[in-house]
Amino acid sequence: MTLTVAGIRNQVIQGDCLVELAKLPDECVDLIFIDPPYFLQLPGKKLLRWNVRSEVDGVDDEWDKFDSFEDYDRFIRGLLIECRRVMKSTASIWVIGTYHNIFRLGALMQDMGFWILNDVHWVKTNPMPNWLGVRFTNATETLIWAVREQGAKGHAFDKQAAREFGMGKIGDNVWVLPICGGSQRLKGPDGLKLHSTQKPVELLRRVILCSSRPGDLVLDPVAGTGTTGFVAASLGRDYLMIEANAKYVAGIRERLSS
Repeated sequence: MTLTVAGIRNQVIQGDCLVELAKLPDECVDLIFIDPPYFLQLPGKKLLRWNVRSEVDGVDDEWDKFDSFEDYDRFIRGLLIECRRVMKSTASIWVIGTYHNIFRLGALMQDMGFWILNDVHWVKTNPMPNWLGVRFTNATETLIWAVREQGAKGHAFDKQAAREFGMGKIGDNVWVLPICGGSQRLKGPDGLKLHSTQKPVELLRRVILCSSRPGDLVLDPVAGTGTTGFVAASLGRDYLMIEANAKYVAGIRERLSS
């Protein structure tokens, strides 16, 4: 079944991203944001705070577990193939990651024909401390911003917005802002955080303001807690979000309704 462009605007679809993306028509979206699994590679390990030996509540969710780098690459490649198909010729795409996966993401994108416009460095003002004390504290994440192919023209870019977000007034590619916390952090029925890696609203606000126009359709195929759609709607854009996890979808719908 192929969905229509009108039928996918402002929708939250529960399902496997590869299956649901295959139902979308070609060249139907204006902007894509992907916050994929990072493949943090901590199977069966506990991360302990070195001073008090208490356990760190890290990322051990099933959606972040893969058998190998090859298995991970296979999933990411399939995701990117479908995303590239549904991008308009004037669309752009953002993919975020840490040192665990960002280099694999960039190589896969370039091998597939995406043309990278920028990398943007998110500097966290409140990163998780390095409890083990054997390496630098990881205080950054990297966003890759790309178009569908070399020579693609017409993608949105708000130069004035970009100037407001950098360290100076030149629209540089360094964004300094805190990780998601406080009232922004969605909680489950148990009172604990609903999602391990929920992104802050301000990060998505910058992405969407800088690289889309009012009325554009913004796709997030692995939506998590739905920050992409939540921000898109607040900025006068339409959204399409796909998420497999039922409890996340429930959280998204409650978030949008409130």
